Amino acid sequence: MTRAPTRLSALPSGRIEERFEDKSPRYTESEAIAEANRCLYCVDAPCVKACPTSIDIPSFIRKIATGQVKGAARTILTANLLGQSCGQACPVEVLCAGDCVYKAWGREPIAIGRLQRHAVESALARDPRLFRAKPPTGRSVALVGAGPASIAAAGYLALEGHRAVIFEQRSIPGGLNTLGIAPYKMKGDEALRELSWVLSLGDIELRTGVSVVERATAPGEVSARDLLAEHDAVFLGLGLGADARLGIPGEDGEGVVGATAFIERLKADPRLDLAGVRRAAVVGGGNTALDVAHELALLGVDVAIVYRRSEAEMSGYAHELEGARIAGARLVENRVPVEVVREGGRVVALRVAPADARPAAQGPAPAPVDEELVPADLVAVAIGQSRATRMALAFEGVALDARGRVVVDPATHRTGNPKVYSGGDCVNGGKEVVNAVAEAKIAARAMHEAMMTRPGDATPGTAPQGS
Repeated sequence: MTRAPTRLSALPSGRIEERFEDKSPRYTESEAIAEANRCLYCVDAPCVKACPTSIDIPSFIRKIATGQVKGAARTILTANLLGQSCGQACPVEVLCAGDCVYKAWGREPIAIGRLQRHAVESALARDPRLFRAKPPTGRSVALVGAGPASIAAAGYLALEGHRAVIFEQRSIPGGLNTLGIAPYKMKGDEALRELSWVLSLGDIELRTGVSVVERATAPGEVSARDLLAEHDAVFLGLGLGADARLGIPGEDGEGVVGATAFIERLKADPRLDLAGVRRAAVVGGGNTALDVAHELALLGVDVAIVYRRSEAEMSGYAHELEGARIAGARLVENRVPVEVVREGGRVVALRVAPADARPAAQGPAPAPVDEELVPADLVAVAIGQSRATRMALAFEGVALDARGRVVVDPATHRTGNPKVYSGGDCVNGGKEVVNAVAEAKIAARAMHEAMMTRPGDATPGTAPQGS
């Protein structure tokens, strides 16, 4: 039977993220019906093709229009168990809504993300028991990391009757959903509520403060060998590692922060104090850089985004840059940081130079050319993250590619070890939550079929579905 939602410890009050207003607040029922009735319910809808989890978007929107909110939610969550957070955090502008037929006509696309959020939140608030798990199979899966990929995989496996045990080294579960999504899109407490619902779907256990290591020697550690011995399969949802560094003079010390570490503190640490920060320089051109810049600008900070190439070459989404600009951030393009300038140990500026004036790797450094100072009390570095995948090598047969990503079979997400599967950022290098869910579905289906094809067992099942 389906259990009541697990109550996770709430994040402490006084967090800076609590100051942010919701960029896209939830629709009222009448607003949702009005927007749903704009949909053309396309046959062979392009929005469905653009969704990594292939949600039947016209179907759930039609159900909203006809007052069937529970049915709409079931349609969404069957395809994407993290449909609530994806409704809030997905870059719909470049996915489903970006391919809406209205766009080709120069009209406003259907607000698919907001409709999705409305359906899921409304239905779960009325009755969270939307699915019933199948009878226990006696099989179990260990999932390493409590980010979106592991959470989704655990939910799908539990619905098939398997036991899922999630191991998370942090005290706060949820990974990117809880600690990394911009607070004007989704708060950490909202992510934890969604996680609580997933944990209620079946036999799922969450163990926080546990590190998976090659050889366990201390309390709070479990070995890779033990996981393989005690479970029928293992899923690696390792995410990404620490923020990359600039490697320039003045970088060490207070006032210089890694972007993801800063976002995590902003969302979860009530001790973070930005009272003395009036100006900030954000280094990078990806979506993390744009999120940090947007967040700081909304807090009243004068923000400069320093990027080594042109605006046209930025990997960050154009709509995210536009949002940061509207909030007050400005772009300093074709510039590279060469020094963090300090006075009395305190950051006062970031010295930058034209990107084509960088010194060669060998030989004498050229004389400074057109250097300039970007005034800053805070420098946030968003130039990428290290891979958190070295631990994966503790599992015999698991391999990494040249970029440090876990190597999997795309059709099953199985690694070189027949009992070990993987998905999410540690495989794709860092994409969206919806991509992590899509990969988790593939892995969950493959694990289910592998576990159920042992001699004397039931016929292989299909991808987990609500029933």
